[in-house]
Amino acid sequence: MKLPSEFISKYRRLLGDEAPAFLAAFDQESQGGFRVNPLKAAPKAALTRATGKVEYVPTGYRGPVDGKSLDHVAGAIYSQEPSAMYVGEVVDPQPGERVLDLCAAPGGKTTHLVAKMGDQGLLVANEIFRKRALVLAENLERWGTRSTVVTNESPADLEKQFPAFFDRILVDAPCSGEGMFRKEPAGIEYWNPDYPAECANRQRKILASALKMLKPGGTLVYSTCTFAPEEDEQNAAWLLKTYPDLAMEEIKKYPGMDTGRPEWADNNPELTKAVRLFPHHIQGEGHFIAKFTLARTATPAAPVKAKKKKKRNKKGANNRLSREEQALFADFCQWFMPSYQPHHLLTYGDQLYDLPAGMTSVDGLTVLRPGLHLGTFKKRRFEPALALALTVKPGATKREIELTPDDWRKYAHGDVVSGDTGLENGWYLLTCQNLSCGFGKLVNGTIKNFYPKGLRF
Repeated sequence: MKLPSEFISKYRRLLGDEAPAFLAAFDQESQGGFRVNPLKAAPKAALTRATGKVEYVPTGYRGPVDGKSLDHVAGAIYSQEPSAMYVGEVVDPQPGERVLDLCAAPGGKTTHLVAKMGDQGLLVANEIFRKRALVLAENLERWGTRSTVVTNESPADLEKQFPAFFDRILVDAPCSGEGMFRKEPAGIEYWNPDYPAECANRQRKILASALKMLKPGGTLVYSTCTFAPEEDEQNAAWLLKTYPDLAMEEIKKYPGMDTGRPEWADNNPELTKAVRLFPHHIQGEGHFIAKFTLARTATPAAPVKAKKKKKRNKKGANNRLSREEQALFADFCQWFMPSYQPHHLLTYGDQLYDLPAGMTSVDGLTVLRPGLHLGTFKKRRFEPALALALTVKPGATKREIELTPDDWRKYAHGDVVSGDTGLENGWYLLTCQNLSCGFGKLVNGTIKNFYPKGLRF
């Protein structure tokens, strides 16, 4: 791999005798991997292809991922580089907590957080860039979650909505991406000697917003996928100097993991509590992770009155259900999934969502996914959404049809699938190999396909 000469010189100076092994690692193949979704059935096919376990992640495996496999499409696995998996383990959110993933796209770390929470509590997944936020929402839909809200805000605007609100915040900051050069060589084109310092300045603004949203006693995890000290130890040192109520927490180091390097910042020995992942020491890409706790005696951030925004959804945004809509959804639940207990139903136009517990309103927020998408109100009927199918477990509904793997491939292609002529007409949850994969409408022995056209392959 052809690295910039200034990059080579910089890390020869910083790493000394380690530099040759570090630079040689860029010519080695990138390591692939995936995490298993503990909220769903075991992905037998993916586990068969796995080449080994990721030692520091109970749900992590090494090996290839088939993006068109049932395991992937039904959300039983998520493709993620092994080093990146450790971030979610360090955050370690607990069921019932309020958690913020501030720079969340494309969603790898977000899905990890949801899994560790058992999909219980509230997870706000935010992404400032709308196109990336849409990808984030799609990946979370496939993973299957009731507890997640996807927002499309700047950190500076988001802080006004959630003063001292969250128990844990992850800032997986946009960075110079040096740790991903091997996996994404195009990133080399954007690198220049001044780029890490530019990123560090932007990261400090994001961190300042994050701390305004953290509750006293809360946990902040800061991570990057770069080797640059400007963005790593120097930003951690800046946090400790700027915010006296913050304390660094020791992060467990597994074999091959390095401590933070105080000599690359202000020589504060606390920086050794951070963790560095170097590709010449561990089977994975480059990462830096630091963990902080805000003192319980810290003064909570003062609320800032947010300016009212023009809603993106002009028709019925955040409206209560009409009587007709209430009746249609209640009828659907009665004959399809009587055990379902919604938290807080709201409509966006003709779309019905279930807002997670712990979040009473989305007023003033640009929201792409206000909780679980339940379905669409049509004329005198309710059509369930794919997100609902991917979230409910097989056995949780009164009407289910088990597809063969061949039938599932036809379904994912958008084809009509044959059903049992002895079954009653109507909506059915479609499952395959104990994984929920979508909805179909049975009409006289034929399953009409409602798999979204944009997802068919």
